[in-house]
Amino acid sequence: MTAPAFDDATFRADLQGVIDTFLAAQAERLAPLGDDAAALLAEARTALRGGKRLRAAFCWWGYSAIAEPAASDRAALLRACAALEFLQASALVHDDLMDASDTRRGRPATHKAFEASHQADGWTGDPVQYGAAAAILLGDLLLTWADELLRRCGLEWERVRAALDLFDLCRSEVVAGQFLDVSVQARAKADVATAMTVLRYKSAKYSVERPLHIGAALAGASAEQISALTGYGLPLGEAFQLRDDQLGVFGDPEVTGKPAGDDLVEGKRTVLVAMTLDAAAPADAELLDRSLGRDLDVTEVEQLRALIRNSGAEQQVEELIDELTAQSLAALADPGLRREATPGLKAMAEAATRRVV
Repeated sequence: MTAPAFDDATFRADLQGVIDTFLAAQAERLAPLGDDAAALLAEARTALRGGKRLRAAFCWWGYSAIAEPAASDRAALLRACAALEFLQASALVHDDLMDASDTRRGRPATHKAFEASHQADGWTGDPVQYGAAAAILLGDLLLTWADELLRRCGLEWERVRAALDLFDLCRSEVVAGQFLDVSVQARAKADVATAMTVLRYKSAKYSVERPLHIGAALAGASAEQISALTGYGLPLGEAFQLRDDQLGVFGDPEVTGKPAGDDLVEGKRTVLVAMTLDAAAPADAELLDRSLGRDLDVTEVEQLRALIRNSGAEQQVEELIDELTAQSLAALADPGLRREATPGLKAMAEAATRRVV
């Protein structure tokens, strides 16, 4: 028996149900630890609400590109998809701490929330250090739970084992990519090629390519089919992160949940910034370079936005997004991929790259 046609709203609701059920089981398991564990669980629930759910959806469509999900396997496949959301939540909790970000999706970032609770309760010690410790531990816990969800999802073990091999690779890539990003920011220097490498390993592969691979492995994909999905997933992942970089500079705070020009304030050496530094007049490039990583007021943010636009870098990134998306969609013609999955994979490409700035 086959599953009903994919519906995004139903998928998101069912995925949230899987997440909530899993966290309820963890709360029961950790109940003997008392109120402190309960506070950690409450923050985990917050970290796992909302978001685009793109990684989970790419896992689903990776499976669907190889085989039609059976109705009897739907619950198990949803648990596997949820593992990617726990990985994402872990990465965001750690990323916000490393970037010293105050907010996430319009609310205090995890380290700031625990810092505030320490202050409100009048505890001893450094509230900033407490918040940092809590964020590190929660991120680690979410990463542990991601592994548990995939390993115990309930699908055929041989296929789960193949998916776990890819999940291991995914986690290694994203951690190493994150460290590369931290090192680039510390050096305060990155050319376009270096910025693209950071983008590929910190985000593109774990956001799109590896979730597709994991889903495909769960469906019993061959090495050739996994390779075909790379042709679609890797350029799309790069386009997805380039769009995110555009939003980090030009995005509406009401939509992104982040302050205006947040990437500039955080000093991120993105492809957009690297292209601007290459193309701008020397005085403009020097202004942008010395402004990165500083507290900027609204006027300064607007000045830097205009500088980036005038350099041509914003349009250059838009053209690169279009080029990578076209490359991704062309790969769907590979005969190893199910034609029935093509409309869904095209819709995913649209969702990943056409977000509103």
